[in-house]
Amino acid sequence: QVQLVESGGGSVEAGGSLRLSCAASGFPYRSICFGWFRQAPGKEREGLAGIHSSGDITYYIASVKGRFTISQDNAKNTVYLQMNSLKPEDTAMYYCAAKPSSSDGSDCYSLNFYNKWGQGTQVTVSS
Repeated sequence: QVQLVESGGGSVEAGGSLRLSCAASGFPYRSICFGWFRQAPGKEREGLAGIHSSGDITYYIASVKGRFTISQDNAKNTVYLQMNSLKPEDTAMYYCAAKPSSSDGSDCYSLNFYNKWGQGTQVTVSS
C-alpha cells in the first residue's frame, strides 16, 4: 500500500536550516503530486509547496518562496524540503502528502485534494 514516511525534523535556532525527507512507496500510478504541509498548535494545516513526480513542476506559497525548496530524487523515491533562514513561526509538525496527477502535472499547482499523508515530523525553531 501507499506509504509516506517523513524524517529530518528537529530543533534549530532561528536562521538555521533543516532538510526534511519523505520516503514514498507503493503508489499504483506514475503521475503524482507530492506536497509538504505543516500544522502548528492551534492553527489550521497549511500547504507549503508541491512538486510533480517528473520534477518539472514546482509550486510554493508566497510566504516560503525563496526560503524553502522542494525537490525529489526518483532513484531514491524520496521528496525533500530544504528549509533555510528558519524563523520561530516555522515551528510546526510537517507532513508529506501525495495525490494522483494528470500526466501534464498541472494538478500540482494546487495544494488541494491531497489524499495520502505521512505521519509527520516535528520542527522546532527557537529564537
